[in-house]
Amino acid sequence: MSRLLTTTAAVLTLALPAFAQDVAVITPYLAQPGTQFYVDAFSARAAELGWSVNVVDTAGDVAAVISRIEDAVTQGADAIVINVDPAQVGAGLQAAADAGIPVVGMDAGSDPLLAVNVTSNGVEMAAETANFVVDAIGGAGNVVMFTFDPFPPVQIRGAEADRIFAEHAGITVIDRITPDVADGGIADSRAQMEAVLAANPEAGSIAAVWAAWDQPALGALQAIEAAGREGEGIVITGIDANPQAREEVARGSNFRATVAQDFAGIGTAAADAVATLIAGGTFDSDVIFVPTVLITADNAAQ
Repeated sequence: MSRLLTTTAAVLTLALPAFAQDVAVITPYLAQPGTQFYVDAFSARAAELGWSVNVVDTAGDVAAVISRIEDAVTQGADAIVINVDPAQVGAGLQAAADAGIPVVGMDAGSDPLLAVNVTSNGVEMAAETANFVVDAIGGAGNVVMFTFDPFPPVQIRGAEADRIFAEHAGITVIDRITPDVADGGIADSRAQMEAVLAANPEAGSIAAVWAAWDQPALGALQAIEAAGREGEGIVITGIDANPQAREEVARGSNFRATVAQDFAGIGTAAADAVATLIAGGTFDSDVIFVPTVLITADNAAQ
């Protein structure tokens, strides 16, 4: 159904006249590579449609998103796109609803005040990487998790990994870390992983690092290599398949697997969803899933 919805949105959009529209894209996470990619793709599609797009980055300040949504409402935006937990910006969403302005989530979360959320299937991505870890360590060993529960798409991934690891009696999650993402997440993840390594100095005391996205996985890899412990075979997985992560997987480092989200597809589908809504169309589901691909050494260079 999700692929059909995406296709339908695109078909409806192609039939639309290219009327100028003012659209606000608001996110606190523009420092994240994935966010940059789908904002760029959204903007490119909007340019094709002749829209004016105002990208607003609140630089990690989730609360500020509310006032930025309210600003967009006051300025008479034709549509608003958010990349943030909708439950944390309800006042802003209500202001948009009261003004009759449609709001689309771009890798956000589902909410009654969102017309639709365009994203990847977080449960499937987390299941792929968590099961990769289980298989790689033979269902036994200590695992470190990097999660970020304040953001629904990432929270969902962590919850699914928790469930899978809990099914295996031989696996123990020894730390569940929420890194500071203000600078993108690599630096703080490295520092936090260094602390975990120091607390577990014995070879083999850490079997794997499961990260809900690539930045913490890269930080953990840096810490492991700086400590000279890469030879222990600590398995690292991430999600997003950003260029740096692909390079590490391809070169055969401890970073063994990630999942490629179609960021361009998410951005384009979000723009098509906005166009459909502006034209008076609706969706028969509150979410549009864009397909993903597991990336390992076998296909990382493709």
